[in-house]
Amino acid sequence: MSEQTPHGPDVNVDLGAYDAWLFDMDGVLTQTAAVHATAWKQAFDEFLRREAANGATTFVPFDIESDYERYVDGEPREDGVRNFLASRHISLPEGADDDPVDARSVHGLGNRKNDLVLEVMKRDGVAVFEGASELVQALRRGGVKVAVVSASENTRAALAAAGILALFDAIVDGIVVKERHLAGKPAPDSFLEGARMLGFEPNRCVVLEDALAGVQAGRSGHFALVIGVDHHDASGEHDYANELRTHGADVVVSSLTMLAGPS
Repeated sequence: MSEQTPHGPDVNVDLGAYDAWLFDMDGVLTQTAAVHATAWKQAFDEFLRREAANGATTFVPFDIESDYERYVDGEPREDGVRNFLASRHISLPEGADDDPVDARSVHGLGNRKNDLVLEVMKRDGVAVFEGASELVQALRRGGVKVAVVSASENTRAALAAAGILALFDAIVDGIVVKERHLAGKPAPDSFLEGARMLGFEPNRCVVLEDALAGVQAGRSGHFALVIGVDHHDASGEHDYANELRTHGADVVVSSLTMLAGPS
């Protein structure tokens, strides 16, 4: 196996060399990362404007590039709220799961973001990245188990909207994370739970992630192979592929179509 540039030729990964593949969803399988980023920005900016109007702080908007990747990408919803607000030196009461969307609480703000995501998915549907369903189907034909491991509590709804829910043998989503008290990424807990559900040790499993926290989770969980997925524009100045490698990716690809196994 040879490491390639993020937008280079196919990477030679033997699809049958591992017992299971664990896929993150947003930004790997489905084109929903941008939806989440936009929803976070709207929810946070609404909150920050209210805080500024009340004289609690000066309004500085959520940065959809740096803030999303640094504080909320790949994190459970409430952790994302806490992480970002801590960066602005803001502390909120936790509240409860059923807090209204205008409640000044961690759960209230998270619920507002969730409503925004559901609105967009209902209106626009969910697109699948090129090569994603083909790769999963190729793995299944080869007898390899596949799972989705995502921090999103809307994982099943998104996969169903994308038409790929039935392809997976197991799903670890934000609901499972909460019910089983799993630590969020970069802790490896959710990926380890996915491997356990499929019946394999981490050293027999592949992790596919687009988030820096996710590749960190794969590395700290001692998985056999960690594949970083970089869908950023290759012409941009931000070398995200190198950041993925620095955080633990063994291989970085710009598309799942680059993952070529033996015929």
